[in-house]
Amino acid sequence: MKKKILLVSILVSLTLSIFAQKNEKKTLEKLDKTADKYAKTINQKDLKKHLTIIASDEMEGRLTGTKGQKLAAKYISEHFKNIGLQAPVKNADNNGYYQYFKLVSRQWKEVTIKNAEGKTFNFLKDIYILKASYDFENEKQLMPVYIPNTDDKNTNALVGLAKSKDIAVMIPTSGKMKEDVKIAENLRKKGAKTIIFVHKTQKDFEEAIESNGYYLKRKIQQIARPTKTELGMFYTSPNVAKDLLEVEKFDLANTYMNPKNIVVKAKMEEKEEWQSENVLGFMEGTDKKNEIVVITSHYDHVGTKNGKVYNGADDDGSGTVSVLEIAEAFAKAKADGKPPRRSILFMTVAGEELGLYGSSYYADIDPIFPLENTVVDLNIDMVGRIGGDYIATNDPNYVYLIGSDKLSTELHTINEEVNKKTQKLKLDYKYNDENDPNRFYYRSDHYNFAKNNIPIIFYFNGVHDDYHQPGDDVEKIHFPKLEKIAKLIFYTAWEIANREQRIIVDKTPAAAPEED
Repeated sequence: MKKKILLVSILVSLTLSIFAQKNEKKTLEKLDKTADKYAKTINQKDLKKHLTIIASDEMEGRLTGTKGQKLAAKYISEHFKNIGLQAPVKNADNNGYYQYFKLVSRQWKEVTIKNAEGKTFNFLKDIYILKASYDFENEKQLMPVYIPNTDDKNTNALVGLAKSKDIAVMIPTSGKMKEDVKIAENLRKKGAKTIIFVHKTQKDFEEAIESNGYYLKRKIQQIARPTKTELGMFYTSPNVAKDLLEVEKFDLANTYMNPKNIVVKAKMEEKEEWQSENVLGFMEGTDKKNEIVVITSHYDHVGTKNGKVYNGADDDGSGTVSVLEIAEAFAKAKADGKPPRRSILFMTVAGEELGLYGSSYYADIDPIFPLENTVVDLNIDMVGRIGGDYIATNDPNYVYLIGSDKLSTELHTINEEVNKKTQKLKLDYKYNDENDPNRFYYRSDHYNFAKNNIPIIFYFNGVHDDYHQPGDDVEKIHFPKLEKIAKLIFYTAWEIANREQRIIVDKTPAAAPEED
């Protein structure tokens, strides 16, 4: 009986699956014909008109926080307003097209540990620290306890000890920051006030200092977050661990406890420097309006250097003007009484060149629309030039696709089918390889959606000699290529926004790369 029931269930499932696929295929064919009229509004003339302004010297290279970036933001927001997109952000200044975020400059200024005898161990000589440790801007007196691992015996003992003492738990480093973060978070839950990871050898410690020293002492820009919750983790050598524990011989495999307190301090200078803004335009859908399709690009670039303006026509003026034209195509469809079933958020972000900050702010701190309602992010970053392997052949009829199959097989298939029916570009997946040394999947704004389990496609033309150089100008943009890619993205967005079923997430997100 169980076998018969199973067989019937399988047949029913297959029938429903085939029926659904046929329905979606019919919808795709129908939508292609409906969308054709509006796809034609995306043209080289309009793309060039927008890009000539976005990538002009007047924009001063659009470095995040500068006058030029703000001029570009104004141009984009006015375009969104003129074509009838809604302003979805509630701001005190009533400029609902802007999502403001602040950036701060941070730099380690005073990082020391003293043992009970008063001997001081200094930053980048005897110790270093990763992440921020706001709890230790003032000196803390802690009892050092060394454990060789986090088995139940060790961690249960720590729980009892932490009830009566403020303790610093010392433990061997795993050699991988992400793993150390997990260990540290677990030990904090057990009552540890801070964690000091010990390298296996003095040589290992010195090599870590040599490879990470520049990053540890530099001034960095980061998003100003509403709460300071980052986890401080100190690192040191076996020689310093021996002095902190005050033992004659230190062995990584043993357990030690020094009843005398060490003194820990880690001060980070923090200064608010910039306010910037993402620019958002919203089109509400009809019967599926609570589901959101997001189309992104970054409109910032790297500014001016040595008196030269880095205009960033390809990076990412090309993506920015593609968003403007795709938004206008949808706006014209809506004006004709053919709005999308799902809502669409058109979002150009700042801070990408500094560290994906604008998209991180949206995804991690203030998603204007719930991430669980976000169906897809189609991200456009550098699509106006011939780059990568195609420079040699001067062939413009291609686009590199990254991430389309990472989370959703269905999304990957939709994009391929749309391309076959419309633009017939060569879809190149070279940089989609998990082993690609360039790691492009982690290097543009789509990743802040992907890490939240939202399917994405990153459209990209590959790098060229003018990447992050002053020669990335409008005159070098291949506008026929740019038009075709923008149309492909429009057709793909149209299909996703109007199909009956939300695209299915059937894969696990790729692991993030190790942090510095």
